[in-house]
Amino acid sequence: MHLQPAKDPRKRKSAQAISRPEPAVSEKEPVHCQPVSPCDDLHVRIAQRAYELHAERGYRDGHALDDWLEAEREILGLECNA
Repeated sequence: MHLQPAKDPRKRKSAQAISRPEPAVSEKEPVHCQPVSPCDDLHVRIAQRAYELHAERGYRDGHALDDWLEAEREILGLECNA
């Protein structure tokens, strides 16, 4: 008795499958051109201020939450008082 190896369907592609054209890729707008939501802008402003506070502290570790909360108080306080 002579056993033949099973055919692997992944090894061969028909000529039709090879010559199939690629689907058109939709043109996406670059990220920097997309409008920024107020929430995203607020988050960025808080993050920047928290980093400034971190720098003022001498880049010492262990105060990230304090810096973030202080930045939130400053930024949101400015937003609410405007």
